[in-house]
Amino acid sequence: MPSTQPTDRRSPNDKQPFDIDAVMAGVAAAIEPYPPAALFGLAAEGFVTPFEQLLACIISIRTLDETTTEVARRLFAQARTPAQIATLTPGEIDTLISPSTFHEAKCHQIHAIATQVLDEYGGELPCDFAVLTGFKGVGPKCANLVLGIACGQPRISVDIHVHRVTNRWGYVAAKTPEQTMAALEETLPKRYWVEINRRLVPFGKHICTGTRPRCSTCPVLAMCRQVGVTSHR
Repeated sequence: MPSTQPTDRRSPNDKQPFDIDAVMAGVAAAIEPYPPAALFGLAAEGFVTPFEQLLACIISIRTLDETTTEVARRLFAQARTPAQIATLTPGEIDTLISPSTFHEAKCHQIHAIATQVLDEYGGELPCDFAVLTGFKGVGPKCANLVLGIACGQPRISVDIHVHRVTNRWGYVAAKTPEQTMAALEETLPKRYWVEINRRLVPFGKHICTGTRPRCSTCPVLAMCRQVGVTSHR
């Protein structure tokens, strides 16, 4: 039977000092067998413009990464630029993105953004946080992912995995993803601001899972405070 107690029985004070460089290296090695986070994977396939990344992030909301990747590919096979997307009707977009959660609303959102980018920005989505978050339904998480991946800006995007894992490590202590983002901006070296999402999404999905994390094989265990962990594999 799997243990229901943390594998490392030492108190948090007996753990090794937290070394973010060692932790990030260990996480990078641990996630090698797993698929990349959706937006990073799409960028590696060439879908790297701010507009493409923004649409992929919208598609990803409440949608599994595997579905996001396939849906984004299907949409981009038909249209990739604001001008091309704007020629489609919301209904046509809906058909293309229908496996995505909330696709009925997202198709109108995508069409409206494409039209606005054409009308207000000459068809080129600027790398600007205020512009991105000014679109209906686009929050800081998506905006920071776009700016980090497509624009090369040092931005931290905090999803449920980044929030859970960094708090479980004891690296930050925050109750909400928004508070975690602010805490990481104070603590995390800028060289990891984009990487934290790239690495912790697959790490949180496959190793440091929401329930019964794989503590026994985790490369971070010796430094992780295991905050809130009551059951593990």
